[in-house]
Amino acid sequence: MLDVIDRELLKGVADLEGIPKGAYNIRKNGKLLARQVSANILIETNEDNTGINIIIKPGTVNESVHIPVILSQADLFDVVKNSFVIGEACDVTIVAGCGIHCGSDKPEGHAGIHEFKIGKSSKVKYVEKHLGVGPGSGKRTLNPVTRVFLEERAHAEMELTQIGGVDNAQRTNEADLGPGSSVLITERVMTDGVQRAVSKNTILLKGEGSRAELISRSVIRGDSRQDFYAVLEARARSYGHLECDAIVMDNGTNETVPSLRSLHPDAELTHEAAIGKIANSQLMKLMSLGLTYDEAVDRIIRGFLR
Repeated sequence: MLDVIDRELLKGVADLEGIPKGAYNIRKNGKLLARQVSANILIETNEDNTGINIIIKPGTVNESVHIPVILSQADLFDVVKNSFVIGEACDVTIVAGCGIHCGSDKPEGHAGIHEFKIGKSSKVKYVEKHLGVGPGSGKRTLNPVTRVFLEERAHAEMELTQIGGVDNAQRTNEADLGPGSSVLITERVMTDGVQRAVSKNTILLKGEGSRAELISRSVIRGDSRQDFYAVLEARARSYGHLECDAIVMDNGTNETVPSLRSLHPDAELTHEAAIGKIANSQLMKLMSLGLTYDEAVDRIIRGFLR
């Protein structure tokens, strides 16, 4: 069922050695490759056949669902719309992501549009990785959209990573928080060559006592460019924090624009933003321990993006 390329991509984006245990939905080249449901997690094709609906029963704990997408077909741009309905009092992990293997001069791309509705007192960890590989020169494009709606006391932890090899990425993240809910979004992106990545984020703190934290880590190498935009808007007594750090190397360029909007007198919003280069003192210290220059740079970057 899985060839060598499939296994390479699944390992890269979902840490899978093959077909996973539990509930899963694997999409390959715009079509369903494999699917399995569990007693508490239902996966079904949506009505217009553009994606899937994932429904997690109330009270489901210590379960996971994998929904990776893999592409290896030249001249294909795959668009999928997925919805997640998580019942009350759940504690689950959702592993997504897309891997592209390009073997020709033809472009390949994917746009995953994901909408989450997280029930009261539920906790969701969402892991999404993007990766481009292969010897081809075709342009690799990944344009993810993630929308999260949190009900009372719900919590979402989102790890969003662009590993490498993606020529163009347009990411959109949106979160709508209810009373007592919280979200932690960590985004890690590395670009090289002439690659381009844009991240647009909007977080609305609507509920009393809601909390949000958005952390961005960017490494910009070669002649690549990354732009990061974030809006944190408080409409109730709430707390929000933006943290945006970028390392620029070679001839890379970066624009970081954090925006705080307080529409309530008891809202507390903060942000930190930094753009810089790798410190020579860090390089010298690692090289004094026996690492080459390239090894020292790699070690620093891996630590920064961790």
